[in-house]
Parts: sequence; structure tokens; C-alpha cells
Amino acid sequence: MALQEQVERARELVPRSVTFLQEVWAELKKVHWPGRKEVWAATVVVLAITLFVALFLGVVDYGVSNLVRLVLGA
Repeated sequence: MALQEQVERARELVPRSVTFLQEVWAELKKVHWPGRKEVWAATVVVLAITLFVALFLGVVDYGVSNLVRLVLGA
């Protein structure tokens, strides 16, 4: 690749980068940023579901483990 081509690519990169960042900023202005209450509520829901799934899988694992032990006679 010739030096001239590299220089041209570098010159194109700066305006394209500026345009990209301007578009990103415009899109970020459109985003609905949740308030403290919404974040807290979502966090509680995620933790509750995680706890429920963990307990469910623990019970299922315990049951299957005992079933396998019973079947294998160990």
C-alpha cells in the first residue's frame, strides 16, 4: 500500500469518526433513561426470579440425585 493511499484513508477517517460520534450522541438523547424507582424495581424483580430459579433447580437436582442413587443402588 502506497503512502499516498494511507494518507487519504487517514484523512477520510477523521470526518467519518466525527459524524459517527454525532449520530451516537443524537441517539443517546432519544433513550429513555430509567429513574431510581424503575431501576430499584427491576433489580428486585431480577433478584427474586434468580432466587426462585436457584431454589427450583436446587430442589430438582436434589430429587434427581436421590432418584439416581435409588436406581443405581448406591
